[in-house]
Parts: sequence; C-alpha cells; structure tokens
Amino acid sequence: MSRLWLAALALAVVIAAAVSCAEVAEGRRPAHPAVAASSQADPALPLRAAFYYPWFPQAWTQQSTYPYTNYNPVLGFYDSGSPAVIANHIAAMQYGNIQAGIASWWGQGHHTDQRVPALLAAAAGTGFKWSLYYEPEGQGLTTVAQITSDLRYIQANYASDASYLKIGGKFVVFVYGDPSDNCDTATRWKDANTVGAYVVLKVFAGYRDCINQPDGWHQYAPAVAADHQGSYAYTISPGFDKIGEPAPRLTRDPARWRQNIRDMIASGAAFQLVTTFNEWGEGTAVEDAREWDSPSGYGIYLDALHDNGAEPPAATPTPTAQSVGGSAALPHLPPSDGGDAAPLAAIVVALAAAVIAVGLAGLAIARRRRAR
Repeated sequence: MSRLWLAALALAVVIAAAVSCAEVAEGRRPAHPAVAASSQADPALPLRAAFYYPWFPQAWTQQSTYPYTNYNPVLGFYDSGSPAVIANHIAAMQYGNIQAGIASWWGQGHHTDQRVPALLAAAAGTGFKWSLYYEPEGQGLTTVAQITSDLRYIQANYASDASYLKIGGKFVVFVYGDPSDNCDTATRWKDANTVGAYVVLKVFAGYRDCINQPDGWHQYAPAVAADHQGSYAYTISPGFDKIGEPAPRLTRDPARWRQNIRDMIASGAAFQLVTTFNEWGEGTAVEDAREWDSPSGYGIYLDALHDNGAEPPAATPTPTAQSVGGSAALPHLPPSDGGDAAPLAAIVVALAAAVIAVGLAGLAIARRRRAR
C-alpha cells in the first residue's frame, strides 16, 4: 500500500514540476515573483489617462445628501487623502492600462491642492504619472495674472516631481472650460503661459480656427459615450447617472463600453481619455463598485480597459474526473494561450487529484487481490 501511495505522490510532484517548468520556458509566468514595472521617463503619445477626483470625503456630502452617489464603491466612502486608498487607485488604473491620472484641481490652498503631494508620493517608483485638471477656468473668466500665478505655483511645487506628467519635458496641465469660451480663451492662456507648460484646453466651437493654439485639445462630456476630436483626443464614458436626476443621461452598457475602448485605441489620438475614474456624484466612475464587481477585484469596466476592449472569453466548464473501467481518467483541461485561460494552480490541482485517484484505484485492486 505504501508503495502505491509513494508512487502516486511522486508522479504528482513530477507532473507539477513539469507544468511549472513549461510555463516558465514558454514565458507564461516568470521564474521569480514579478515586480511592477517602473519608469520615470516621460511617456510617449498616445497616452491613456483618466480624470480623477481627490475631493473625498468632502464630496460624499453635497446638497444635504449623504452619500452623494447612486452607487456603492467597493472601498466604501473613502478619504482621498489616505495613502492606502491612493495606492489602491493607482494599482487599479494601471490594471486598466491607464498611464496617468488627471486630478481635479481647484486652486492654491484648496483641499484638492492639498492632496497633490500624497498623489505624487504614492506614484513614486510605479511609473504612473499625475497631471492636474485646472477647474477655475470653468467657473468664469480667469485673468492672465491668475493663470500665470497658478502655473508658476504648479511649476514650483509639483512639476519637478518625477511622477508629474511631462511631454517633451514640459509639465502638462489640462484645462476645464465654460460655455462662453472662444478663441480669446486660447489667447489668454498663451499670454499667461510664461513657464512653458504643456497646456491642453477643452474644446469649444471653432477651436481649430483660432490663431493662438495650445499644445493640445480635449473634450470633457461624460454624458456622451464617445467623443473624437481628430488627432487631439478621444474620450469615452461608461455612463452618466447623476444622483437626484430621474434617469441616467447615459445608460451603462458593458458591450458598448468595450466597443468604445476598441474605437478609442483604433483612433490613434494623442490623448485617449476616460471620463472618469471616480466622479461618483455624476455616476461616471470606472472604479470598482458593488454594482459591477468582478472576479478580478477591479470591476467589469476596468476589466474591459485591461483587455483593451476585447470580448470576454466564453465560460469554460469546470473539469471533472471521469471514471473509466474502474480507474480515474485524467480530466479534460482547457487549452492555454499563455494568458489567464488555464491558471497554473488549477492545472496542478486537477492533475494531482487525478493521479491520487489512480493510486486509490490501484490500492482497491490490490486489496481485492489480497482478499482472494
């Protein structure tokens, strides 16, 4: 009996070792635990980035409503200043192939400004980058003097950090807008930008015809599924369901979302933008929520970004051992394409179980022979 058990266990070990070696040899998994890639180099265009809101917990309460959202984030109603929360968010965005976050910024000394050092610190060594979304422009006319002061402040306090987004050596600032913007807006920003910032303005009617052009243009309109601004930017939204409104302005549809991602990538636009990572009040977040959680732990919208919009694989039936002629046959295993279709652990466990079953069958035969 002991020989049969030893033979079965030895065979299981051999099979496990063989599978493991094959995985390493074929490059499906590293020989040692993987270390997250780290790069402090300026990223090249096209760039995938997501609009990010570091204004919690303050923004969980608005208009006498708490929580100010229709959804339930998996992390709960968190504090944006928490290093653990920021680290989780960076990991989630990187899982979704998002290279940079565009953090909502409401001016010098505002609580969104106070969160920037923590954002940059959390990104150190990860290769992830941060830019700022200049919100004051959306609140009405900003003067050249105010813009100049704010750009100098950003340059002095944040732009030298290795985790701040730069393109061609210039620190990047995205700028929100208001309905009254026109070519005078582009002129104001050109005159105010005395520090060489890489300025990406929000589009308005006739923006292509302006004499003074910024470094780039983008659209922020998350009630629209997809917006294409030629070579400048392609922006996508998972949905728009603002709390207090009777119906969503844009209904969530995972299949449509995957198509939007594929179209965004195919566009080749310089900025490929996600609206948004975590604007919970307007219901535009791709951050994981109870309503769209998934086995990955990141949620179906980040899963789709991770897969670059590829359709999810068809479900594979759970393999079971089948008894043939009084002995256990090896289970049928799904083919491996080098990705997640057949995880190593599942293969080893299934094969080991089958081998042990063979050993038990042999043991039963030996006992019957002895009984005779």
